[in-house]
Amino acid sequence: MPTFAAYDGTELACKVLGDGPPLVCLPGGPMQDCSYLGELGGLSAHRRLILADPRGTGGSAVPEDPATYRCDRLVDDVEALREHLGLDRLDLLAHSAGTNLAVLYAERHPERVARLALITPSPYAVGVEITGAVRRETALLRHAEPWFPEAFAALERIVAGDGDAEAFLAIAPFWYGRWDEDARAHRAAEDAHRNQEAAARYGDGAFTPDATRAALARLSCPVLVLAGEVDLNSPPSAVAEVAAVFPHAEMVVQPGAGHFPWLDDAEQFVGTTAGFLARQR
Repeated sequence: MPTFAAYDGTELACKVLGDGPPLVCLPGGPMQDCSYLGELGGLSAHRRLILADPRGTGGSAVPEDPATYRCDRLVDDVEALREHLGLDRLDLLAHSAGTNLAVLYAERHPERVARLALITPSPYAVGVEITGAVRRETALLRHAEPWFPEAFAALERIVAGDGDAEAFLAIAPFWYGRWDEDARAHRAAEDAHRNQEAAARYGDGAFTPDATRAALARLSCPVLVLAGEVDLNSPPSAVAEVAAVFPHAEMVVQPGAGHFPWLDDAEQFVGTTAGFLARQR
């Protein structure tokens, strides 16, 4: 796995898959390594994926200063990766919590972003709130699923502020368009690839939504904002509010998809994403 030095000397790693123009990919979690992204449903057939392991995860070293796990501090790691790759401008894809980092990078280095793809984005960096009512409404789309009663009861406890670790485990099916063997294996592998200490520090004081929204309103690059139709974590109505922050955004809702749309319908996901990245400005 290729490595490079961050601004503070921390050794960072990235995985390189596929051929074609480079596409830097930031995983979510937060602070989860890139392994769960796989080849993004086959997007590696269209682009050379540069899949980053955030500091303290996967092949990247643990930093001396744990305060550098904060999302706004990680912007400098993305810039170090750009410099390491020798790219004047990045095509940047981010998933879930990783979209907060991508957004802060675009805020600080707008001239360095050629295209930005935000996949089932987290809304925190731009200050969009997802209410319990919106999550319940999204969950009810799955009412015919055999696992629904138990998962919905757990969601009700969480929305009421009564959720424990068991409840959060019980709602896992809502994150996937199909709660099948592959989805169960994907979920089971998640915790072992996340740095929990880093995740706890990721958002702590990192976000200033008003300033970020004002900066992004001037962003000139094209932006793809992709939502999963049944994604409980990033419901389409909230994702639409994220998309509205950008002056040149295209929002797409992938039918039947959850939080990991490349797992639910790889062909649809790759077609949408590769098509956006290949489009002439």
